[in-house]
Amino acid sequence: MESSPLISIGLPLSLFIIMVGIGMTLSARDFHQVTVKPAGLIIGTITQIVVMPLVAFALAWALQLPPAMAVGLVIIAACPGGTTSNLFTLLAKGNVALSIVLTVSASLITIMSLPLFANYALQAFSGTQQEITLPFGKTVLMLSAIVLLPVAIGMGLKALRPKLAARAEGLVSVFGGLVLALLIAGIIYGMRDRVIDLLIQAGPATIALNILGIAIGLLCSRAAGLGSRERLAVATELGIKNGTLGLMVTLTLLQSNEMSVPSAIYGVIMFPIGFLLAAYGRRLVKATAPSTGGDNPHTAEAR
Repeated sequence: MESSPLISIGLPLSLFIIMVGIGMTLSARDFHQVTVKPAGLIIGTITQIVVMPLVAFALAWALQLPPAMAVGLVIIAACPGGTTSNLFTLLAKGNVALSIVLTVSASLITIMSLPLFANYALQAFSGTQQEITLPFGKTVLMLSAIVLLPVAIGMGLKALRPKLAARAEGLVSVFGGLVLALLIAGIIYGMRDRVIDLLIQAGPATIALNILGIAIGLLCSRAAGLGSRERLAVATELGIKNGTLGLMVTLTLLQSNEMSVPSAIYGVIMFPIGFLLAAYGRRLVKATAPSTGGDNPHTAEAR
């Protein structure tokens, strides 16, 4: 499966299209709204880029994961949110503008941070196995090509053809979900002889990573004094990851099916947990609305 054109060509191309979709949700106004009060952006970015990979390292050591699973867990933890996180933030009645900007900011920083965390994980967990390294320069170039360029293209399309971008945005989100589903199905089929054992090995750690990410997002943003809608946006960004990016790194750059298992499992379990978070968020926003006179400044800020 590692050498399949579907993986080596189709996966980066699909991710490029998905990132164009993220760009089509953005405008200069979105950046302005969030940067006026940057606390949410700062908390969300630090917890995504630094805290989540550290949590993955701790889980891998605590649960004594096999080397490939440990590396894969760190890689999915180091991935940013994707278009799906923006959708779940909307469902949870969180601050969508903050969610979108967090997705983009974390995606841009990930270009540099993900190779660093991945290589450290490879060294830390390699044991006596032959050492594998993630080529830093090649990884940065590839991530730049499938993050920076498509986001810029998407923003340009929205500025020049807003109606077209609005129609295409929903299609791109659906496309992203289908690509992730097909990749997960392919991975499971390719390792069907060992899939149960791999699920047992990586499942608990992956679920724990997802739940801890959401909890860290809620607690850290609350400690920073953010409103309920901002807390939901940060928590969703930490819980709903860009699983397609994790699969691209493990399958095309590291060419390892086993390392891709945590990303594949995460891509499945984040949906039911995301729906639970959305239900909680709707109750939270409804419960806090009366105490702020019905329309709080955070609500106005997201419009």
